[in-house]
Amino acid sequence: MFDEPIEDPEERSSEPADMAREKSDEFRMHAEIAAAFEGPRKFDAQLIPGLDAQIARDIQRTMGRLEKSKEPNSPVLPEPSGKDAADLLNFPITHGLSTNDYHIHRRPGEVMIVRWLAGDQVETFYTRLQAHFDAALGGYKEDERQAHEWKQDPKTLAYLAAVDALDVKMAERYLRDPIRELNLFVLSTQTADEINIAYLSDHIMGVSAAEIVGAKSAPPDGPTDHDLAWFYKLFSLRGISEGVEQMCFFTFLQKSDDAFDDD
Repeated sequence: MFDEPIEDPEERSSEPADMAREKSDEFRMHAEIAAAFEGPRKFDAQLIPGLDAQIARDIQRTMGRLEKSKEPNSPVLPEPSGKDAADLLNFPITHGLSTNDYHIHRRPGEVMIVRWLAGDQVETFYTRLQAHFDAALGGYKEDERQAHEWKQDPKTLAYLAAVDALDVKMAERYLRDPIRELNLFVLSTQTADEINIAYLSDHIMGVSAAEIVGAKSAPPDGPTDHDLAWFYKLFSLRGISEGVEQMCFFTFLQKSDDAFDDD
């Protein structure tokens, strides 16, 4: 699934099929970011600051424990981790927190965001996830054909054929049917050493960066690339609990190379 950082371009394969898969993975990762964070812009989701620090840390520790419990290269959680996963998915019920919204704990230079989805909200997420991926891939296919098809060299034509053959069903990639049919719990992660906080806030969420990271940590007017760069890790937990399909997204953002004074 995920569990992979954004790659160094020098490490990428030059084989047409591999290049096409890498591009597909790139679109998949961006589709997940868009579907996970577009709630304020598309679905009236609220940003709710003030999540209790202990609750945020407990969720962070649980996600870390679940991540360590997986087998390498598999997002499926082992059976002994099922209780922790179910408890985390049921957290809005047991702690009186809303689903769909973004619950935020922050301190200068560090932000934790938790979002739960349940029932129809999960269905909407998968619909939007597929739509984002299809739009990106469709546009890329057309752009590549227009830019390179005229060259007619074998490697270019092989790459265009590989790109044209891409057809990713995001629900299958996310193991949705096995989750529902076998009652599995699945955890995937996505990590970037640097994500542009303005892209996340302005473009995807439709809010200001200050609403996410706080006024003290928000980039200044006329920001540099350094001002906008945050470490980012997204945990995506999925499963059936209490007979309802549920998801929990936990995001950790950190401005790790700057020093901030606590409020």
